[in-house]
Amino acid sequence: MSGFKKFLLQGNLVDLAVAFIIGGAFGTVVKTFTDMLVAYVGKAGGAKEIGKMLIGGVDVAPFVNAVIAFVILAAVVYFLVVLPYTKAKERFFPADASGPTEVELLTQIRDSLAASH
Repeated sequence: MSGFKKFLLQGNLVDLAVAFIIGGAFGTVVKTFTDMLVAYVGKAGGAKEIGKMLIGGVDVAPFVNAVIAFVILAAVVYFLVVLPYTKAKERFFPADASGPTEVELLTQIRDSLAASH
């Protein structure tokens, strides 16, 4: 069982899962949700056609849609995948603090450099 935990919590498995989730599972849901948000933003901005936001004759709704989709996807992936993964990794594979500290290593380097001159 410990080998399975190590497989799940180490390596690139979580990175691949995050990429798959972003690309596939949440893509359609977020797209429809952001289309709805863009329609509301367009109405609030006085757009004549729902889902279109014309600034200087250019429709900026697709850009606003992409920005909103990115923020939503990033939040979902961070809070539902990355944060739990990090906590589980810290719980099952705590950092080994038995080695020398950073200050001790730097002191050793300084002393060896001073001795070589």
